[in-house]
Amino acid sequence: MNERRLAVLFPGIGYHCDKPLLYYSAKLARSAGCEVLPVNYAGFPEKVLGDGDRMRASFEIAWAQACDRLADVEWAAYGDILFIGKSIGTIVASRYAVEKGLDVRSVLLTPLQETFAYARGKAIAFHGTADPWAETGGIVAACEEKGISLYLTEGANHSLETGDVLKDVRTLEATLERIDSFLRA
Repeated sequence: MNERRLAVLFPGIGYHCDKPLLYYSAKLARSAGCEVLPVNYAGFPEKVLGDGDRMRASFEIAWAQACDRLADVEWAAYGDILFIGKSIGTIVASRYAVEKGLDVRSVLLTPLQETFAYARGKAIAFHGTADPWAETGGIVAACEEKGISLYLTEGANHSLETGDVLKDVRTLEATLERIDSFLRA
């Protein structure tokens, strides 16, 4: 059995791999024995929130850049593949796994509703109930339908933050503990 493990990071539009949720997820993945491969994007339009055309354009930009970045990965070389996505990155990661026929486990950090057109089981999701990018009821229903474990943070925004720094640090810690358990399962 192949014991090599790979964690691929799919960031959001303004939430890069050096921001806390992805930065520490990468560190956890490394400590769990994973090779870590970040996907980075550039060139998004401005003012995407609430604008369907700009959101679709942003997805196409992220999709094309992710496909380019991952084109040479030898997926069969890995016995365990984890996709860790944030926001639009959850859509890109989920679609990539489906279209490439990859058996992955997924961490969905503040997924968008469109994620669930592709997302499958073997996933955990995190959502803030004050997230302006995704309606809580829709996220809850989609996770239930797909059999995805969902962790809600009351009053948190799209970065899982509330504005109370100490509460946000505790939320980050709880989120990372759940991700660590999922990585090591």
